[in-house]
Amino acid sequence: MDQFAKTIIIGGIVLIIIGVFWQYGSKYIPLGKLPGDIAIEKENFSMYFPITTMIILSIIFSIFYVIYKLIFH
Repeated sequence: MDQFAKTIIIGGIVLIIIGVFWQYGSKYIPLGKLPGDIAIEKENFSMYFPITTMIILSIIFSIFYVIYKLIFH
């Protein structure tokens, strides 16, 4: 199979896993509402910095990337 086809297939599988987790896993792991996420709410202003959530997602995507490189290269 062509390398591009493998990349598209793996990308699709990852998107399906993320979609299922987003739909059903958010009840158990509240991404976006973790300790360390900063929310500022004023009268006519609100700002949200999901710092902890971004760090966790970065770690997860990095692990996927390393596994992908180990399998396909």
